[in-house]
Amino acid sequence: MAGRDQSALLLIAAVLVLSASSTATAQQQQNCSSAKFSAGRSFQRCTSLPVLGASLYWTYHAANGTADVAFRAPSDPSGWVAWGINTQSAGSMAGSSVFIASHSQDGNGAVSVLSTYLESTGNPSLTNNTLRVAVPAGPAAEYSGGAYTIYATVALPGNRTLQNTVWQAGPLSGGGIATHPTAPPNLQSTQKLDFLSGSRITGAGAPKSRGLLSRRSLRGFQG
Repeated sequence: MAGRDQSALLLIAAVLVLSASSTATAQQQQNCSSAKFSAGRSFQRCTSLPVLGASLYWTYHAANGTADVAFRAPSDPSGWVAWGINTQSAGSMAGSSVFIASHSQDGNGAVSVLSTYLESTGNPSLTNNTLRVAVPAGPAAEYSGGAYTIYATVALPGNRTLQNTVWQAGPLSGGGIATHPTAPPNLQSTQKLDFLSGSRITGAGAPKSRGLLSRRSLRGFQG
């Protein structure tokens, strides 16, 4: 009898965990799927990122292993935001290919995108056009409603849907990109993301990508 009771309790606990996970996923999708984008852009999936108030939107193309991405994060106009993929390791900005959006400091108010590879976190060179990922189309960015939005199309490295993603936000100083704060949210802005399933995976034991499937299974929404 004790064995049956214990099994029943374990089953109930498992159901509660699954229910909570499903509810959290649904709420997360609802929170970010109401976003609107310029030029008639739309994306099939979205996720509210856990820190810095950021959100990521994307459409994955199984036919060629690319993803159309929109990254949005709040920022003061005198700040910058960035999103990218780390092809070297998880949980680090070093080794990342990133897109950095900021306002031009020449007074014309334009928003520019720097596409750069971060060879280190101490004093990266921030040289433009040094990405370690293929970009079939040039990136773009805009600033509206107190937030930057970066648009980019990237070829997922290794044709894998599971990637180490990074994002960040910081200030400008003297007309250039200054070091971001070292507050906990800024140090926690990395995660593994499966561009196929939309699942976010953390820890060293993250499973491999499930491979390439038809994007017809993805739920679309109009931005």
